Amino acid sequence: MNSTRFVSRSFQFAFAALLGFSLLTICSQSAIAKSKTAKYGTIKILSYPGGLPITVDGKSYGVTTTEYRAIDFNAGVHSVVITMPNGQKWAREIDLPGGRIKCIAVKYTPIPPLPKSPCPFPVTVSAPSQVNEGEIITYAADAVYSGTSSLKYTWTISPASAHILSGAGTPTITVDSTGLAGKRITATLVVDDGSGEPLCQQSAQAFTNIPLLEKRKIVAKEFDECDGCSYDDQKARLDNLAVELQNDPTTTTYLFGYGGRTSPVGYADRLLARARDYLVSHRGIDASRIILVNGGFRENDAVEVWIVPQGAVVPQASPTLRVSDIRPAPETRKRRSSHKS
Repeated sequence: MNSTRFVSRSFQFAFAALLGFSLLTICSQSAIAKSKTAKYGTIKILSYPGGLPITVDGKSYGVTTTEYRAIDFNAGVHSVVITMPNGQKWAREIDLPGGRIKCIAVKYTPIPPLPKSPCPFPVTVSAPSQVNEGEIITYAADAVYSGTSSLKYTWTISPASAHILSGAGTPTITVDSTGLAGKRITATLVVDDGSGEPLCQQSAQAFTNIPLLEKRKIVAKEFDECDGCSYDDQKARLDNLAVELQNDPTTTTYLFGYGGRTSPVGYADRLLARARDYLVSHRGIDASRIILVNGGFRENDAVEVWIVPQGAVVPQASPTLRVSDIRPAPETRKRRSSHKS
């Protein structure tokens, strides 16, 4: 028996791409010459793998086998459908002449799944939320990338006055915050794998605030208060004051003198002069560092001592009685002698 075999390459590749076929063959064979007037023809079908359902002209004809299976049909056009393991259909119109054999061989190979793209991939940037002006800020990136390409790191820092100190082109950079008090630094990172795919270019940001620090307020400090003290007690207190003044030569001292309700007239000024003379004559304190202030009146005579650093706000007197409340006692020898040095 003479036979003729043909293969439709374009048909083969189209279905291979669609259904996963690696081979499709349709063959035709001539019957014996004397059978030219036969009313029947034969379709032979095999498949790899076997066991695939067959329908011809809408009627089931069982399943395929891995060897040719012959089925006789009336001469004419027949619709052959083979169901693949993935549920898709191989369908073909077969023109079957009488006395001829047509062969169909189908090999099914599942198309492997496309490799999973490593993109997009997560990128995060960590940084302190706040630092003091002048501190070095570290921005660190973390990119979870499963591809094989080397990642490229591109950093952008704003404002323009912020500068990268180190690490440009790497996952970690340092930035100097000097001169940026009151500003917010924004670090923007773009990471890509060089593929040019939009999903393979990821970005992330981190922010760091540089607060404005209030200038440290320099304040005067109340050092001591001698209320109705004897001169010996006052001298001991002035000795302590002298030590403080010697420890910091940039400071001055303010002495506030207060007359008592019944103190003699001018008594506050005398207390102040006596304290200054002791500090200058006995403790060697420069008189220019001693400021005397008559503070008015309190219930009892008193000397209030303040230490005032450079730039500090000058303290103010704090009297508790008005002039109209004062009933000065006459000066007596006994009172003068009680405060005699």
